[in-house]
Amino acid sequence: MTGPRAFLADRRARELGLGLLAVLVATGGYVLLALSEAPTVPPGLWAFLGVVVGLFGVAHLAVRRLAPLADATLLPIVALLAGLGFVTIARLDLAVPPARRLALTQAVWVGVGILAFVATLTAVRRVRTLERYRYTILCAGVAALLLPLVPSLGYEANGARLWIRIGTLNFQPGEAAKVLLVVFFAAYLVDNREILAAGARRLGPVSVPNVRHVGPVVVPWMLSILIMVSQKDLGSSLLFFAVFLAMLYMATGRVAYLVVGFVLFGAAALFAYRTFGHVTDRVQIWLDPWADPQGKGYQLIQSLFALGEGGLTGTGLGLGRPDLIPNAATDFVLPALGEELGFAGTLAMLCGYLLLVARGFRVAVETPRPFSQLFAAGLATILGIQTFVIVGGVTRVIPLTGVTLPFVSYGGSSLVANFVIVALLLRISDETARAALDDAARRARLMPAGAPVAP
Repeated sequence: MTGPRAFLADRRARELGLGLLAVLVATGGYVLLALSEAPTVPPGLWAFLGVVVGLFGVAHLAVRRLAPLADATLLPIVALLAGLGFVTIARLDLAVPPARRLALTQAVWVGVGILAFVATLTAVRRVRTLERYRYTILCAGVAALLLPLVPSLGYEANGARLWIRIGTLNFQPGEAAKVLLVVFFAAYLVDNREILAAGARRLGPVSVPNVRHVGPVVVPWMLSILIMVSQKDLGSSLLFFAVFLAMLYMATGRVAYLVVGFVLFGAAALFAYRTFGHVTDRVQIWLDPWADPQGKGYQLIQSLFALGEGGLTGTGLGLGRPDLIPNAATDFVLPALGEELGFAGTLAMLCGYLLLVARGFRVAVETPRPFSQLFAAGLATILGIQTFVIVGGVTRVIPLTGVTLPFVSYGGSSLVANFVIVALLLRISDETARAALDDAARRARLMPAGAPVAP
């Protein structure tokens, strides 16, 4: 088999092989976890294996049907991370009262995330459609950020007002907002990249754009930051700021924007530190958690002890003490995993994130369309910065924030939003490959008979 058919079949075959390898890793972790409790193979092993293979099979068949030319490695990496996340949550269920049943809930949310993944591939057949509805999507993104402030819907949990409740369903609309706002940022920056890059006025030695050009993108960004600060959502505030600044730099190539952005960030951080008590507490915990080891610093100290206890190869699945770490299933899932898998296992997982982000940027680099390029780069930046923020917080590189580790931490809203991000990256990759094949076929039709074929 040669030509486009072979190209299509090879990509999907590689995806299937890598995905099954990820399923085997997750299943092996589940077996080791069960063996730590009893010296027999768990009776529900085949049911677990069937569910895992079934979930991956649905996602794989959806890509094969709806985006057959898409990147072959994104979905297997996600399957590996989600599998490790489920095994970790199942481990935490063993260390806490069984009434929580977090693993079962996480499995349900993975299923919902895959449904959202399939729905995104079905609904978004052309990424340029999103570009046309940029202002509608902007309004939807801002509305999603405002929903937790509505008294009848939103409520506060763990010191932050991020959640809304509809009946028995609780979720964070801000997770959807981060994707929606990146759509608007990408569309607007592509339309105005030349103006923003060239500048229209001189401010000392630096040329800056007119306010009327930069205002429509800066105002929604600032509004988003103010809303999230009022909700005490420091992690998402930092995430939005970093993603916006990165997209602005990628669109214009101007280092001046980075310098100004870091100066503004420093001023805002200093203002928040002196104004908001929860910001002051987190910075002080970061600087010296041992000042209050049984109080405010307890969580971070237990995180550092867990990572240290893991050493190079870890204590082994099921043999650590993740129950000593508060909120281990959400904000501190990395130390819980790192204690039992050690530095080697933690590094392997972080390499998975590096590969995921790198493949996202490769999708951006390969596409010739400006909007798709900047949109894919923005989506990859979300995954990369979100991973850095949570990993940096629990390892005391930066102050603690409230974001989750993509695909691994317990939580439905983040999981579903990240599955949507991967689906959009696959859609862009499929469009790029399809356009390249169509272009090659067009050149072949126009080539004179007997002419040599270029390599």
